[in-house]
This record gives sequence, C-alpha cells and structure tokens, in this order.
Amino acid sequence: MSKTFVTSLALFTALAGASVASAQTPETAIVRHANTPPGLILQGVTVPAGAKMLYLSGQLAAPIDPTSKTLPAQLTIADFGDTKTQTISVFTKIKTILAAQGYAMRDIIKLTVFVAGDPKLGGKMDFAGMNDAFKMFFGTAENPTTVARSTVQVAALAAPAFLVEIEATAAK
Repeated sequence: MSKTFVTSLALFTALAGASVASAQTPETAIVRHANTPPGLILQGVTVPAGAKMLYLSGQLAAPIDPTSKTLPAQLTIADFGDTKTQTISVFTKIKTILAAQGYAMRDIIKLTVFVAGDPKLGGKMDFAGMNDAFKMFFGTAENPTTVARSTVQVAALAAPAFLVEIEATAAK
C-alpha cells in the first residue's frame, strides 16, 4: 500500500466522520431527557428548530372483529376489548399512520393518553393494562426509545365502547 493511498484514506475517513458528526450536533439533535432514576417514560424532550414534526389527532381502537355487521352505535366494550386490548389496537393504528407519513414509532416524542373508567373496575381506569400495552411498543428490541407522556382518566370518550384514546407527536 502506498503512503499516498494511506494518507488519502485517513483524510477521507476523517472528513466522513466530521460530516456525520456535524449532521447531529447538540443543536440539531432531538434530545430525550430521562427521568432520574430512569423510568418507563421520559422527563421531557428537546426538539431543535427545523425538526420535521407530525401531530396525530386522537386515535381510537378498531373493533376486534372488523367484519362484524353490528352498527357502530350498537358496539360495546366487548367489541373493542379491555383497556390493554384497545391500547394495543390504538398503537397499531398509530404505527400504520406514522409509516404512511415516513415516520416510525421511535420518532414519537410525546403521547397524551386518555383512559376512560372501566365499568368492570368500578369506573376506575386500568392504568396497569394501558402500561402493559405501552411496554409492547416502547423500550423494546424493535423500538428501544420511550417518550414524554401524560395519562389522564376522563369521564368518557366519543362513545361508551371506547376506553382509550391516544394523541401522538413525532419528530425527526
């Protein structure tokens, strides 16, 4: 190997590394601020100016049986499932919407989760069921990230059959 080739290769490697590093400077990188000690959700997220943002409206679960002939107004909680089942359905829907816009679950930075009280739990929200479903989409091998999140119990959602509605904000 010639000395000129080795010098050129070293220069190319240094320049390539510099351009990659400059592409993700602290001023342009999305920063996820972990809770102390680290937990299921983030303390917050810093999004730099110029980041591409996507705001999703609140999403509701799809019926467990999409071929059901039951009229929408006649559907019950049993048609959509418990809180965990509905949360999985909503995250699956969000994942599909994100993909259609060129985003992935790892691009989500903030969630607002609205959970209605479950009649089977005396009108209390199933926070554990929602979190169990959340853990299937965040902090996984496929998506090791987590998000800033608010979770609130609401009196009701758009129809009595719905137990979960989720808004998502993504950035990249």
